Amino acid sequence: MWTLAGQGCWRRHALAAWATRAARRGLPGPRPAPTRGAAAESKTPDRSYSSADRKEKIDMSRFSVENTRNFSIIAHVDHGKSTLADRLLELTGAIDKTKNNKQVLDKLQVERERGITVKAQTASLFYDYEGKQYLLNLIDTPGHVDFSYEVSRSLSACQGVLLVVDANEGIQAQTVANFFLAFEAQLSVIPVINKIDLKNADPESVEKQIEKVFDIPSDECIKISAKLGTNVESVLQAVIKRIPPPKVHRKNPLRALVFDSTFDQYRGVIANVALFDGVVSKGDKIVSAHTQKTYEVNEVGVLNPNEQPTHKLYAGQVGYLIAGMKDVTEAQVGDTLYLHKQPVEPLPGFKSAKPMVFAGMYPIDQSEYNNLKSAIEKLTLNDSSVTVHRDSSLALGAGWRLGFLGLLHMEVFNQRLEQEYNASVILTTPTVPYKAVLSSAKLIKEYREKEITIINPAQFPDKSKVTEYLEPIVLGTIITPDEYIGKIMMLCQARRAVQKNMMYIDQNRIMLKYLFPLNEIVVDFYDSLKSLSSGYASFDYEDAGYQTAELVKMDILLNGNIVEELVTVVHKDKAYSAGKAICERLKDSLPRQLFEIAIQAALGSKIIARETVKAYRKNVLAKCYGGDITRKMKLLKRQAEGKKKLRKVGNVEVPKDAFVKVLKTQSDK
Repeated sequence: MWTLAGQGCWRRHALAAWATRAARRGLPGPRPAPTRGAAAESKTPDRSYSSADRKEKIDMSRFSVENTRNFSIIAHVDHGKSTLADRLLELTGAIDKTKNNKQVLDKLQVERERGITVKAQTASLFYDYEGKQYLLNLIDTPGHVDFSYEVSRSLSACQGVLLVVDANEGIQAQTVANFFLAFEAQLSVIPVINKIDLKNADPESVEKQIEKVFDIPSDECIKISAKLGTNVESVLQAVIKRIPPPKVHRKNPLRALVFDSTFDQYRGVIANVALFDGVVSKGDKIVSAHTQKTYEVNEVGVLNPNEQPTHKLYAGQVGYLIAGMKDVTEAQVGDTLYLHKQPVEPLPGFKSAKPMVFAGMYPIDQSEYNNLKSAIEKLTLNDSSVTVHRDSSLALGAGWRLGFLGLLHMEVFNQRLEQEYNASVILTTPTVPYKAVLSSAKLIKEYREKEITIINPAQFPDKSKVTEYLEPIVLGTIITPDEYIGKIMMLCQARRAVQKNMMYIDQNRIMLKYLFPLNEIVVDFYDSLKSLSSGYASFDYEDAGYQTAELVKMDILLNGNIVEELVTVVHKDKAYSAGKAICERLKDSLPRQLFEIAIQAALGSKIIARETVKAYRKNVLAKCYGGDITRKMKLLKRQAEGKKKLRKVGNVEVPKDAFVKVLKTQSDK
């Protein structure tokens, strides 16, 4: 029997042998086992590291208002905003210079995978210039049209912008849109021409475009290569020279603008704030002008680019604030925070984000409903521009109708659900919000308003109840090389667009402005435009209100029964082609039965398209070898009567996977 004493003896022998081998090889031997006293000491943690390793809190009072600059980087998708931000962080010592510095400020997995910025990020940079230390607050913004709401919010905390333009591609649609956002906010604009290291770069031509479109003199443009770091230092110097310091008063009572917020599972809401007046420090009692709730500040600090706590934040500075808010709705974007018992005039907030696209979202399995519900709640805390309404369907069960800013926003939201919360969902075809003007006083009293908004096609009112239908329209900007102009104009006309303007921005590039019905561009317009122009055309749009339209509600019937989930709202002129397409997709998706299935698209009582799923049928003539034709006819007639009887009693249940195939975005058609 192996006793404890024997075990100890064996261990001593093993250690001695190890020490001998180690000595022969010139390696350090085994560590001696700690004595009982030493073991007891080792259980108490060594706290000597804490004061040395923990970063000292930065004293923000040494940065006067005159030495503070708040600026943002704006550009079209993929023109090098995040790369330039990486170089600026390296230059100011915020991050170490390594080859791994790619999209440092893009923290989400979806941003790194797609190479796009989805959420605006803040970083405070410390830069020495001409013997003075400056505080530069940088905000990196998204470039895609769907996230222009993020851009407009970020600009509210800035006094100037860097307008980055690709030296290879020149001015694109989103460059124009972002410039006018900055121009309307009366910010200083510094044009930066990036990617001058590329083989086909033509910075001189881009300078002329900037001068023609934006009326900015070409000698104000800074030519850089953010990837190689060429001339990036001059960008920081231009920020100091050309962007004015914020106009604020530190002696006035606190007035802080919440321009973004994120949710942390352990610390609650982290609000990104820009201080316009006063000072805020840990322990202060603050009040939200929106909710009138009082909070105690637990932590203030700057992002450098990671969170760096500070003693205080002063007017003119941009940082973060944690005050025990448990819900992002409490840190309303555009809200004003002020000190308790020192009320101030609230700052002008932002227009709330207006959803442009609605889609149904359902769990693949109804047992996952609660998990998906909590995932959506957590994600909407970090993305306040998504609107959520409860919804249910006979075929897909309980779910939600979600409102998004655009199609890419919807895809990113879905991808984040899958990656961050491991949730699989069914997303229906996106629709847009229509309006209907009610005709009778009785209906107006019932709905409590004359003009109702319809986000679910199943609730579309009948023509007899309304005087007119309204559909959302957008003002679209297309910038394209002139060789593709004919194809693009035909595409726009096919989408019921009305041309508003056409202008050459240089010898071979044209800027077109069109009024589009939103439902015509929401699904696959962008893909069609890119394929027609070999990827050279760029597209951007902004909301332009509503216009009257001849809209109809199209029902899909299976053997005469309406399938509620497949009801769609279409323009009268497009009804036939849309109905035909849905019927064909259903025909491919539905399993065959022992009876015939008639798939029909109908406008009211009028059938406009039909497809038939043939029945499985036994070959009843197999046993007839020759013989009279009347014998065969009798057998076929009896079979037909049986099928007819079966069709009366048989119900067609649409399987869930068939719904998924028909309802999902039609980008693969």
